[in-house]
Amino acid sequence: MLSRTGKAPRAALPPGTGRSTFAPRDLLAEALAGMLQRPARSALTMLGTVLGVGAFVAVLGLTATASSQIDSRFNALSATEVTVEDIAREQDEFAGPAFPDDASDRVERLNGVRHAGVLWTVRPRRGGGELAVTAAPVGDTAGGEALGVVAAAPGALLAAEPRVSQGRLYDDFHAGTRQRVTVIGSGVAARLGITTLETRPAILIGGQPFTVIGIVDDVRRQPDVLLSVLVPQTTAVELWGRPAEGARMLIATDLGAARQVAREAPTALRPDHPEYVKAIPPPDPKGLRTSVTSDLEQLFLLLAGVCLVIGAVGIANTTLVAVLERTGEIGLRRALGAQRRHVTAQFLAESGTLGALGGLVGTAVGTLAVLGVALVRDWTPVMHPAVLAAAPFIGLATGVVAGIHPARRASSVQPAEALRG
Repeated sequence: MLSRTGKAPRAALPPGTGRSTFAPRDLLAEALAGMLQRPARSALTMLGTVLGVGAFVAVLGLTATASSQIDSRFNALSATEVTVEDIAREQDEFAGPAFPDDASDRVERLNGVRHAGVLWTVRPRRGGGELAVTAAPVGDTAGGEALGVVAAAPGALLAAEPRVSQGRLYDDFHAGTRQRVTVIGSGVAARLGITTLETRPAILIGGQPFTVIGIVDDVRRQPDVLLSVLVPQTTAVELWGRPAEGARMLIATDLGAARQVAREAPTALRPDHPEYVKAIPPPDPKGLRTSVTSDLEQLFLLLAGVCLVIGAVGIANTTLVAVLERTGEIGLRRALGAQRRHVTAQFLAESGTLGALGGLVGTAVGTLAVLGVALVRDWTPVMHPAVLAAAPFIGLATGVVAGIHPARRASSVQPAEALRG
């Protein structure tokens, strides 16, 4: 008999009975019971999810931490360096050198400037190329190696922030009196056979004797000077003349003053022709930081994704095996009144619980990895709260997705066939 709506009325339930339900509390209890039946296998099943989520957290945490370090290092070095180039010949082919003799003093009087000095690569008066450098009396004075010889003002040396392993740097006195002294890099010293300054070694530069007063093993700026022989700029002018082109000035500034100094330096150097020099402010490191961070994230997130896929496959396989092993139990539940959706919910709950626990453990492991690396490297760890909050849910989602097929297979088990087997 049809009702007024045109639909057949539902069959009345026997007194004292209600519609079959599966409370969330019971669902969770069944999931935990299923996991605890084989704890070792459950732990191994969670391992893939632990690795995937841990890699996810560690990658994003280490990327954020490394990006923070890149920020600070760029600010400490690149953001405090200004280079000024001589472009006088580009403006006027008859113009002389753009840098005056007192270029260092003019720029160092600007606010925010720590050190400044002109430097250029010395060329022979004839023939070009590089000057022959020979260790005397160890080497052959008739031959020698063709090494780069750089004329640098004392301020340029200080702006490069060198680390002296032996001896000292030349200073304003050496430059003012045109002393024939030189500072060389540790690599150049090894090539020339100079191992100590206690014997007051000398080298021949283009046939001219120079006393080595310092050996530098590292610089924070202008690393090319480590492969060169450095001499005072006044001495270079006296012996080989002023540079026709290629001279530049290196300026080290206080943090935050570089761009202001770059705007003021041309006028301070050449108030009559500020266009004869070109000041290059420090580049904005944002683009490079973004590129580095993006590359790191893409690479390691791919690895984290692979780990999550492996974890999902492990959970799916384990859940499927559990379905096959518990076919009799499933059939008994169905015979006692459990519906297909109840069986599906039970196995989805088990796989989701495995994934969620793996996500929680993986979050802890990833966080500890970030803290450990930051501690060893003396960095400040950076962790986004959103990453820590989302990581366990990623594990949960991985477990649920992995359990869909086994759960559907379990729900399709027919009670009669299961009990007959």
